[in-house]
Amino acid sequence: MDIAEWWPKLAEDARAWLMANNGDALPSHLVEQITAAGGVVTSDAWWVGESGPNGFFLSDRATDWIEEAANGEHP
Repeated sequence: MDIAEWWPKLAEDARAWLMANNGDALPSHLVEQITAAGGVVTSDAWWVGESGPNGFFLSDRATDWIEEAANGEHP
């Protein structure tokens, strides 16, 4: 599922955290919310970044998308 599909399904506080902490490792509860909204974090979707000992990261393209969303460039 594309980020544009699961983004509006996130709680407002989750979207706010992603915008305020864009590029940071996602806390596990946020990864769970993305998964619950339909985002498959183990997929090869363009928005999936690296996952490792420091946590789960969104891709650079996804952080750009979130920045655009924060600037009102996405519905």
